[in-house]
Amino acid sequence: MPTGNPRYPGKKRGFERASHLVQPQIRNVGAARGFAVTRLLTHWTEIVGERWAKAARPVKIGYGQEGFGATLTVLTTGAEGPMLQAELPKIRERVNACYGYAAIARIRITQTAPTGFFEGAAQFEPAPDTEPRQPDAGAILAARKAAGGVENDGLRAALEMLGANVITKSKNERG
Repeated sequence: MPTGNPRYPGKKRGFERASHLVQPQIRNVGAARGFAVTRLLTHWTEIVGERWAKAARPVKIGYGQEGFGATLTVLTTGAEGPMLQAELPKIRERVNACYGYAAIARIRITQTAPTGFFEGAAQFEPAPDTEPRQPDAGAILAARKAAGGVENDGLRAALEMLGANVITKSKNERG
């Protein structure tokens, strides 16, 4: 007696996981960008960590004439670029651990605007909004006393505001 679904010969189970259904399409798109192991794309957060997954996205892997190993191109914002540059050895080590061998020899950073130009790939999460801290009364009085000798009213008011903010910030940093 035959088993399986008569409409789909060879299928012995009723339902399949959705990831198995889209895996061939993901593999084809990844291969077009040089990603032989799509795990790098789908598990980027686990590979590089939460901090760098929010700041950077893998764009492509290129196999050029620079010698052995591939070049991973990572997209980030301009502000995150220098900090990401310092972490490249750790990121390369983690990416190569994903591949199981030293597949990536170099990582190239491409900086862009926060919203991104590369097919929306740089849709980075914005920093959470923070409420500006208001200077306390003691800081305002100290700043007013320090700027008291300035004759120009506009300049004195600006210096008082600056002084109050500086005093408040230094108090907050000290604890």
